[in-house]
Amino acid sequence: MKRTVKDLVNLEGKVVILRVDFNVPLDDGGKILDTTRIVQSLPTIKYLIEQKAKVVLISHLGRPEGFEIRKSLWPIALILIKALPTSVHFMNKVYGDEVKKRIQDIGNGEVLLLENIRFYKEEIECDMEFAKKIASLGDYFVNDAFGVAHRKHATTYGLARLMPNAIGLLMEKEVGALRGAVDDPKHPFVFIIGGGKVQGKINLILKLLNSADTVIIGGAMAYTFLVASGVAVGESKVYDENVAYARDILDIAKEKGKKILLPIDHVCIKQSAKRKKAFVSEEMVDDMIAFDIGPKTRELFKEEIKGAKQILWNGPLGKYENPAFARGTLEIAKAIAESEAYSIVGGGDSVSVVKMAKVENKINLLSTGGGATLKFIEQGSLPCIDVIQDKILFKR
Repeated sequence: MKRTVKDLVNLEGKVVILRVDFNVPLDDGGKILDTTRIVQSLPTIKYLIEQKAKVVLISHLGRPEGFEIRKSLWPIALILIKALPTSVHFMNKVYGDEVKKRIQDIGNGEVLLLENIRFYKEEIECDMEFAKKIASLGDYFVNDAFGVAHRKHATTYGLARLMPNAIGLLMEKEVGALRGAVDDPKHPFVFIIGGGKVQGKINLILKLLNSADTVIIGGAMAYTFLVASGVAVGESKVYDENVAYARDILDIAKEKGKKILLPIDHVCIKQSAKRKKAFVSEEMVDDMIAFDIGPKTRELFKEEIKGAKQILWNGPLGKYENPAFARGTLEIAKAIAESEAYSIVGGGDSVSVVKMAKVENKINLLSTGGGATLKFIEQGSLPCIDVIQDKILFKR
């Protein structure tokens, strides 16, 4: 068991470097579209404020190549000013004498947000000299960024190797919920997987075939599985190199007595049509391309969800960004929310859909991780969690 921020004592006046995940979605103009990740980080920040620590926040935003004004964390500082019961400061640097002086000057229980850590290429390279410069700013390191806990970066992995450390309250909550859902699931357990590529999710599906009773597959990846089942998919996207893997998964599920549900009808367009009008079809022929699950599939999936005691969902079931193809994914989100199952939704797209459907308050856990959530379920842990000190090694 890893030690948590609450295992750290006598924090008054101490500098706590808190790695958070403020990698929020932006529109083309840099406007923040969803503040979920910021809101979910607040309990750890507020706890450290209550302990009268000096809280230094570090996060990334997007994948910038050097400095990009639209990916500055300054707008997030404005949100924190409204959300936190203390003074919030901002620095456009992440290390150096100016940052050290600013930390000295802020009061106990105040917050300093540093600039986007990915403006520095040393972050992704896990440059330990870079990490040492940042580590010199503080007394403790707390990692609350579950969404990047699978990436060995300077401020997710490197700092934990250099400083006394712990995980934050959000990290603790996510790890506990995901571990319990996989290791000791409530049955019937329904796993819903969507999105695009199959390749990165093969091991995940194989792992969950051991604990889930039903696997529902939707989104673009469903068409690779339909081809593996011998079903025509028109011109829908298929990853030919993954068809054999999909066929193996279907065979393994049958051997284990597990149920795999695939779309039985589709909302599609005809590529050759002058007017690309969406229509429903049970058969995919010629140049038809599917972008959403059809009404019969929606009912099939919802019936399975209705009887579940636990649901884990990752990935949209259609091109939900387009209103013409959003209904399937939105109806599934609402069905999960209305079910009596313990529900976990992971991944940025899935969380966005839940908020679009206005049912976020009816989901038990909105996981901040996308790839991290999947990797954790698949592997049982993540590098940036493993590197944190164990609770039993901490002496008061």
